[in-house]
Amino acid sequence: MTIPTDEHERTMAFAEIALGQIRALRQPASPRHFEIWYTYATGYNPSLNQMINEMLSRNGTLRDADIEQIYETFLSPSRFTERIDRVGSKVMDEIEQVMGMLGAAAGTASDYTHNLNDAARTLGLDTDDAAVRSIVESLVTATNEMQQNNQSLEARLSASKQEIDQLQENLETVRTESLTDPLTTLANRKSFDEALARAIADAQASNEPMSLMLTDIDHFKKFNDTFGHLTGDQVLRLVAISVKQNVKGQDIAARYGGEEFAVVLPNTVLRAAITVADHIRCAVMAKELLKRSTGEHLGRVTISIGVAMLRPDDTPQSLIERADNCLYAAKRNGRNQVVGESDPVAANPAPPKVA
Repeated sequence: MTIPTDEHERTMAFAEIALGQIRALRQPASPRHFEIWYTYATGYNPSLNQMINEMLSRNGTLRDADIEQIYETFLSPSRFTERIDRVGSKVMDEIEQVMGMLGAAAGTASDYTHNLNDAARTLGLDTDDAAVRSIVESLVTATNEMQQNNQSLEARLSASKQEIDQLQENLETVRTESLTDPLTTLANRKSFDEALARAIADAQASNEPMSLMLTDIDHFKKFNDTFGHLTGDQVLRLVAISVKQNVKGQDIAARYGGEEFAVVLPNTVLRAAITVADHIRCAVMAKELLKRSTGEHLGRVTISIGVAMLRPDDTPQSLIERADNCLYAAKRNGRNQVVGESDPVAANPAPPKVA
């Protein structure tokens, strides 16, 4: 089974759900309506799903104003760009204020220098005690003013530094959000694609091993249809937690798409990667689900995992394809198991994947 076919099946399923919602609500099948319902079908953005569910519960449909609000809140391409621009603009404002304060301080220092020069010239001309006292008093006054200005500048610079530090944190938050799956807090698909390409390049350059793990939740669609999207989200979080708890610092865990997860394992040979995968599988199977609203026991969830190891001539796509074939083999062979590419069952041609 090739990656494009897998993507075709997955995206067509989401598209059918989206069109079904549009038909049921008798809405126009415009690109904006379709994008909103397609995102709803994937479950990638739980906040969007929650807003839609609340609007439907309240109004029984989505009005044009609702569609516009949902799109601008969650899907507008300019959303992250606008946030970054706003924070960046604030940083520039703070820098300009600091430069202004430094300019003012330089002017104050220049005035103080002039006062000292004037006093020196006067001392050269006047020698009586009264003149000397007057000059000393003026110097003391100028020195006190300079000291007060310096204290004020120090306080303003300290406040500006704190503001700039906060703005830098905000920029980092925006950057992190753009690379994180909001439901599971794992890396999102964009972040995974970038991390995998980097990891492959590093491994090939250093001649170090690297493995890739692809995970799929068994019978997730049936589980989701039976118990609802909120419980389905709980399952996704459970698997994400199990993945996080069983990977080490340099490993990269991501939500690959829908109910699929991926883990990049640098400096890891196939056998070690299979061991990590089995630890994750056992951790998921050991957890029993409870429906929070009723306390009902929903049973246990299982996952299937495919693992492949980087070859010298691999590209990201070829490595993903081999791991995907192993994942399909695990599904065909009974689910709830790990299949590495050295396993004989992984050598069989891959038919369409089962859930």
